[in-house]
Amino acid sequence: MAIVTVNNNSLKKMIDQWRLSANRTSVTSSFLTANLEQVDTTGQGTIGSAMTQSSGVFTFPSTGFYLVSFSLLVYAAANDGFVDAEIHVTTDNSSYAEVAKATSGIYMGTTGDSVSNSGVAQTIIDVTDTSNVKVKFYVDTLNSTTTVYGSSTATLTGFTFMRLGDT
Repeated sequence: MAIVTVNNNSLKKMIDQWRLSANRTSVTSSFLTANLEQVDTTGQGTIGSAMTQSSGVFTFPSTGFYLVSFSLLVYAAANDGFVDAEIHVTTDNSSYAEVAKATSGIYMGTTGDSVSNSGVAQTIIDVTDTSNVKVKFYVDTLNSTTTVYGSSTATLTGFTFMRLGDT
């Protein structure tokens, strides 16, 4: 009988979701740094070690390749040429760079009706060092009347982290 050795690191499954827990009003260009919570609604859950965050900077629980998604739901009472959902990454725990973006346009036309729109940005991040590789999320908009939707009972604007495998 052959003995098979399994690399336990490759079995480290991890899925985690976070969300904006309250609406963010008067948004212009800024990082999401407050009112962030791990999803805890009945029927939802996490596998493996969870992400941690401080002032909107998310730290990965272990090395590996991660799929990171940022879903953004926005509302505007006035035209807003665009609203961007951006994922920013650092590999030195200092300098951040945009690595993914989804753009949603908000145009009411001649009706003047308020409108909502959404977008999803996603990327794969190679986490080689959990002390230095981190991620944060940025909203870029032209109009200060734009609201980013948040809720503590449903994920309206949220972040998904899924470990895919070893680095």
